[in-house]
Amino acid sequence: MAKKPRIYPPELRAEVVQAVIEDGKTPAQVARDFGLVAETVRNWVKAEKSKNSGTTDEARAAIDRARLQEMERRVQELEQENAFLKKAAAFFAKELP
Repeated sequence: MAKKPRIYPPELRAEVVQAVIEDGKTPAQVARDFGLVAETVRNWVKAEKSKNSGTTDEARAAIDRARLQEMERRVQELEQENAFLKKAAAFFAKELP
């Protein structure tokens, strides 16, 4: 019969991942310190790194939203510049003899 996967509290996962990423310890060292399996620690670190690197769906969606917002802002800015240039062209066209 297959074993059920153990459920670890998020606080423990965060502490373990922090020990590997920020403290520079190896996953095997951290696993021994916390009484975990080294492969579990490696999986947690890998998941955290991919989450922070923009490779998850949520991260990509957030990046896309920010990019769309920036593009909309730029379009509005360019439209304002074009309107100003049209007015300036019309003004100077009247002044020419």
